[in-house]
Amino acid sequence: MDALKMFFRDQARIVWKEAWEAACLIGENPELGYQEYFAVETLTQLLKSHGFEVEQPAAGLETAFIARFSGYKPGPRLAFLAEYDALPGIGHGCGHNLIGAASVGAAITLSKSLELPGEIWVVGSPAEETSGGKVILVNKGAFQGVDAALMFHPGSQNVTSISSLALDALEFVFIGRPAHAVAAAYYGVNALDALIDFYNKINQLKDNLPHDAYINGIITEGGTSPNVIPERAVARFYLRARQRKVLNTIRKQVIRCAQDAAAQVSAKVTWSMFENSYDEMQTNRTLAGIFEDNLRELGVRNISPPQYAMGSVDMGNVSRLIPAIHPYLTLGGGMNIPHTRDFAQTCLSASGERLLLLAIQALALTGWDILSVPKLLSRAKRELKSRVPAK
Repeated sequence: MDALKMFFRDQARIVWKEAWEAACLIGENPELGYQEYFAVETLTQLLKSHGFEVEQPAAGLETAFIARFSGYKPGPRLAFLAEYDALPGIGHGCGHNLIGAASVGAAITLSKSLELPGEIWVVGSPAEETSGGKVILVNKGAFQGVDAALMFHPGSQNVTSISSLALDALEFVFIGRPAHAVAAAYYGVNALDALIDFYNKINQLKDNLPHDAYINGIITEGGTSPNVIPERAVARFYLRARQRKVLNTIRKQVIRCAQDAAAQVSAKVTWSMFENSYDEMQTNRTLAGIFEDNLRELGVRNISPPQYAMGSVDMGNVSRLIPAIHPYLTLGGGMNIPHTRDFAQTCLSASGERLLLLAIQALALTGWDILSVPKLLSRAKRELKSRVPAK
């Protein structure tokens, strides 16, 4: 490790203390998506105290922010992405308090070098667990001019390169005609019958899906009384696939199933997205390789090969736009199950504190490589252009 990287490694240890305090405050005061006012205040105040200029709200989202720090000579614009929303009834069972603190800590660490080129951003993205704040940030042009994006996620193993599932969240509303369920059943149009037929058609469709595609749904409304022919019935579905183009085809098939089911009983059906659509994560292999090299320089040896995550992340939408990584680093012994209170508690333990230091150091060292070695960023951009398929 060269002298400048040793400076960043050691500087991260100093910043780590403040970042850990922020992680604990956020972890002990969990907030749901788009309600993360305390978390945003905690992180932005820390950034301001280290000379960052903060724009908040950002992209029309009250709990989104963009913090900027200009270097001392021209260079790329690098974004660290912060998450900080919690899970209902669980708290930070996905470790977003660590994610936000790590990105802020890495950005502050880099800002301490008088040799810093370019510009460092911290992009605070709300509601990852629900509607995907990064999707809105992408659509509103918040990443305009950004050259690369980095973040980390606590998990069960060290994985520098992941792929995730593209996701569409669809709501279907069937409308029929109410009537007395016995005396005038002939007059009614049963929306629930249409929905149940639709549900059965979906189960048949599942048998013909690619092995890496999934449909999961629930009925949220099915009528108001057994004595009334249901006028309205509603269902929500998550559709997932490895690739956006495959998911687009599945979505068309699902909509056709709904239309056919409605027509069978002369009902009407409409559909809409009830959450933002996520694209699959396209990890930039060039940046992932840099991150892995830095992990090894920091003494990490147990690094797993590329993995397919069985969930969906809104970082996927960012990764189609600019070179991006979303690596996982092991929390504790790697035995904690995400989205549990146990995971949330471990994030606030000594294991979480140690992981935060590693994440800050690895992100900062990777950020420095991207900012200071032009050929690496050029390679990452060429890779993006060659790999990301059209929607």
